[in-house]
Amino acid sequence: MEERNSGKKRESGKRTAIPSKEEMVNVHKKDTILSLSIFIAVTVASFFFNEMASAPMLNIAMLYTLGVFIITRYTDGYIYGIMFAVASVLGVNFFFTYPYQTFNFTLEGYQVTFLGMFIIAIITSTMSTNMKEQSRKLIEQEKALAEQEKALMEAQKEKMRANLLRAVSHDLRTPLTGIIGNSSSYLEMEDKLSAEEKRGFVEYINSDANWLLNMVENLLSVTRIDNDTASVSKSLEPVDEVVAAAVIQFKKRFPEAEVHVFVPESEPDDAMMVMMDAMLIQQVILNILQNAQLHSGSSKPLELTIDEDDTSVSVRIRDYGVGIDDSRIDDIFDGAGFKKGDDNTDGYKGMGIGLSICKTIIMAHSGEIFARNCEEGAEFCFSLPKETEE
Repeated sequence: MEERNSGKKRESGKRTAIPSKEEMVNVHKKDTILSLSIFIAVTVASFFFNEMASAPMLNIAMLYTLGVFIITRYTDGYIYGIMFAVASVLGVNFFFTYPYQTFNFTLEGYQVTFLGMFIIAIITSTMSTNMKEQSRKLIEQEKALAEQEKALMEAQKEKMRANLLRAVSHDLRTPLTGIIGNSSSYLEMEDKLSAEEKRGFVEYINSDANWLLNMVENLLSVTRIDNDTASVSKSLEPVDEVVAAAVIQFKKRFPEAEVHVFVPESEPDDAMMVMMDAMLIQQVILNILQNAQLHSGSSKPLELTIDEDDTSVSVRIRDYGVGIDDSRIDDIFDGAGFKKGDDNTDGYKGMGIGLSICKTIIMAHSGEIFARNCEEGAEFCFSLPKETEE
């Protein structure tokens, strides 16, 4: 049933693409009026050359050939160009060969002249029409490619939306359950708990609440991305200042963490400037740093390195922990990646929504993002293209 319905839709789509009878009549009427107007204009101009020029026939032939070019350029199909070619040969015979204003096909050499002009006119008409058809096909191909790109962008947006929804449900469910469970236990057993146990419950609730706050910040950052164009409002920003702001925010949340930042040496007035939404890029750096701190399983300092080349600026964040499961490294930014040894795949400490939003933000900046394992630990990299404010 679905196949028959889709077939009917395709057939109806094809029928709507065929011009109606009224449209075809209007097109032919317009082409006929244009052809007659050009023939009259060329003939009047030929009378002028016939009176003023010393060798009028060459100029007259060129005028009618020019008329063929114009006709084939602005009319549909071959018929009008061929008809104009025949009319041109007959017009030259009738108006500009002796005896005037009458047809005379018995003049010496006229048959050769007639055939030559007719062949030239036909070839000109055919070539012009073919060029126009090729140009029309090229335009149709460009439109088809544009539609395919638009459909691909829509598919990518839908995939991102689905991944984000899946990640939201994954990363928000458990901390909410933990907050409700710990608070209920605290209220039910408040009189029986020691001060240390009470503090433990509050610390669990505080930890879960902070994690939820981080998730909300991530979700709010996505609202800065335009839903229709999947792009962001960018301005020229210094990369080192954006990185420094993200690291400061990270240190506030993880005071015990260490981050070593490596920036290429440059002159004071030669700072790396990149077109970006500074708040969103800070969110990307913060998400990756938090992910490394929570999941690497290492107490060694994190390393953040900034590099640049002629076309882009890249940021690399490396940890010295357990690395990433090879089976999940390809789709880690789609909310499906967890660290080696993380059996609690339903726990809120999975990498779901944070890395999904990182990918969404970097793609909105027309950049690239990927992850890879190193000999010790893992490395997350993203790059932003160098653009001008124009």
